[in-house]
Amino acid sequence: MKEKYPLLEIIDKTGKLVPNAYETEITEEEAKRFYYHMIRLRTYDRKGRALQRQGRIGTYVPFEGQEASQVGSALALQPDDWMFPTYRDHGATLTFGADLDRLLLHWNGRVEGCVPSKVKNIFPAAIPIATQLPHATGAAMAETYKGTKNVSIAYFGDGATSEGDFHEGLNIASVFKAPVVFFNQNNGFAISVPIEKQMNSETIAQKAEAYGIPGVRVDGQDVFAVHFAVTEAFERARCGEGPTLIEAVTWRFGAHTTADDPSKYRDQEKSEQMRDDLDPLLRLERFMKNNEMWEEEWITRIKQEIEIELGEAIARMEAYEKPNPADMFDYVFEEPTWTIAEQKEMLRRSVK
Repeated sequence: MKEKYPLLEIIDKTGKLVPNAYETEITEEEAKRFYYHMIRLRTYDRKGRALQRQGRIGTYVPFEGQEASQVGSALALQPDDWMFPTYRDHGATLTFGADLDRLLLHWNGRVEGCVPSKVKNIFPAAIPIATQLPHATGAAMAETYKGTKNVSIAYFGDGATSEGDFHEGLNIASVFKAPVVFFNQNNGFAISVPIEKQMNSETIAQKAEAYGIPGVRVDGQDVFAVHFAVTEAFERARCGEGPTLIEAVTWRFGAHTTADDPSKYRDQEKSEQMRDDLDPLLRLERFMKNNEMWEEEWITRIKQEIEIELGEAIARMEAYEKPNPADMFDYVFEEPTWTIAEQKEMLRRSVK
């Protein structure tokens, strides 16, 4: 089945261009745009882990290694499109235009962080697995009914394909030709369960066949491959040709979350040894150097700007009052049930 769903690759691990139909579309401007967003996300992600280890935010979900998948896909969106992220896709939301301050407040437990943006159609990150896929389908159908050309993208991991919402979302989207892209980041693990232990399918892309929609596999460490694949899927959707399932084969170098110990279920030393082949930033850097697009002065400047941006946002986040744990009970139902009211009262008594 992998032969039927070959892995789309545009630049290989050494940064060399693979002969393909996209050669004329790769420009220095695009390469620099991708690199800027990817290094911004890498810096942000490492800051997030450091803040958690220092006790300055709560549990954090790292995504290092998946920057090309998130940047390449998010930059294919138009301003009025919809994004439905998971808890690991804050890189995609930042790239699309989520507010950095709100995102930091989210990890700090404040309610202000629950809605990522005032100006972009970004749903709050889905913590339950795969529940955002039917939501993305519904939003896409609504745009069709309103007569727009807006599309939606739903992010999810390999483990989500074992959930009922995955199948329901794809089936409804297929039947109604909803303009939605289902973007799977296959990083090989559903928390600690390797993909070969959760499904017998050779690929995730082939699951599209059951719903009569296109399935595409891309090298998720190749930002160009991701970007062009998602752009083409969006073009199909905007033309009324319905949904696409994209499998981006990627890798997370770190833990599932900062509450997780990945050494319990995989060889972390081997993971780091794979960095030379799999790090998406290294791959793009090599491509830029191979093609005389690398400018040390520009790199130094954007890194300094990103550090300043993050430092100022962290300072603003820490200037807020500490979050109120009782807030967690106030946004479940319009009117609290007796069980929730009782739990809130128990919390109030316990923290006196």
